[in-house]
Amino acid sequence: MLSHVSPIPKSEISARQNLKWLFILRNMMVASESLLIFISVYGLNIRLPEQQLWLVVSAIVAVNLYTSMRLDTDEPVTQVEIFSQLVIDVIGITGLLYMTGGASNPIIWVFLLPVIITAIMLPQSYAWYMVILTTTMYTILIAYNIPLPSIEPHAPISTEMTHPGMSSYQMLKQAHILSDKHYFNLHMFGMWFGFVFSAGLVAFFVVALAKALKIQERNLAEARENALRDERVVALGTLAASAAHDMGTPLGIIAIVAHELEQEYPEHLYPDLHQKAIIMQQQINRCKDTLSVMSASAGEMRAESGSSMLLTDYIDNVIMQWRTHKPSAKLNFFIAPTVDAEAKIIAERTLTHSLINILNNAAEATQPELGIEFHADWDLEQLTIRICDFGIGLPPELLEFAGKQPVVSKKRGLGVGLFLTYSTINRLGGKISLYNRESGGACVEITLPLLIIEA
Repeated sequence: MLSHVSPIPKSEISARQNLKWLFILRNMMVASESLLIFISVYGLNIRLPEQQLWLVVSAIVAVNLYTSMRLDTDEPVTQVEIFSQLVIDVIGITGLLYMTGGASNPIIWVFLLPVIITAIMLPQSYAWYMVILTTTMYTILIAYNIPLPSIEPHAPISTEMTHPGMSSYQMLKQAHILSDKHYFNLHMFGMWFGFVFSAGLVAFFVVALAKALKIQERNLAEARENALRDERVVALGTLAASAAHDMGTPLGIIAIVAHELEQEYPEHLYPDLHQKAIIMQQQINRCKDTLSVMSASAGEMRAESGSSMLLTDYIDNVIMQWRTHKPSAKLNFFIAPTVDAEAKIIAERTLTHSLINILNNAAEATQPELGIEFHADWDLEQLTIRICDFGIGLPPELLEFAGKQPVVSKKRGLGVGLFLTYSTINRLGGKISLYNRESGGACVEITLPLLIIEA
């Protein structure tokens, strides 16, 4: 069974990429939370409900495992799904803060992260919903939380800090001072950690967003170029159809005259004139065939006009058709030894004419005694063709504007034909590039997708 790969909508690609970013950020959050728990419990000897904290962290890890498996499926990712996962993250953060002092915890600022992520990934309405949710959770944590016993101000001090002869008032005053100092140090550490983490996250997001904006600008520029090229192709197609219609009648009259000349000057009496009349008829028929193709395919997407063929047969067919145009041109044919004989392609008419056009241009530009080179390499998914000549190379205007607009060259008539070739290759999902070789001459490299064979 033969099929093309169906392109995924850009909106689906964006949503899936956002879910992937959320997966990565959640991993970072789990790592940070685990580090803070270890530092607080084993480094600072703060008495925390450790088992309950690890239970919440395990729940967040379970959600992230589900997200990882979700990314491996083909089902579309929706905005509601992304927002739901962010809500789960807010609930997990609330649970951790509830057991670590609530609003008095110096990392309470972490509620800003879901708001920032929602504002970046989702429409504005979702951002306001997230603001309401995080504000509500923050407010609840002010009234309901498990205090941090080791950093409460004015907490009782152990008898180890007392000295003989110290009065009760002096002991209480010293306890207050030490307790406040201990609270201040831990609060400063929490604020420092919050700054480092938020600064790193902001830098990470800024770099990622800058990269995404550059990619988006590049895609928009390519879309504008494609739209402009399509407009020119449509205009050229309209002119081609009009020219085919207008030239049909004169060619028909010339064909009748050439046939009459052939009859009036028989070969046994006028061999030279008879042969010239036959040549005229052959060239007229060739012109009529070309005009028929122009009339039939101008401005149309012609993929349906082709049929699937073995790639080896298709390349042989293209070379044979080109030989009718350039029977005396020398061709050096190279096929990579690793090619797959079962590969197939759609033998589309416009693609065939594009390849023939490139071969004709190379044959006209090369040195006749050296000819041209045709290199082909492919697997079951992609075909790569290189057509090289041994001429003086491509002029600068062609290398700069090839494929973007028709270019009129004083030395070689490559402008419109090459522009249409670019449009055809791009429309079929392929790529084409031109370059001059250091050893002399020019090369055209074409990459085309092949039909995928499904079992």
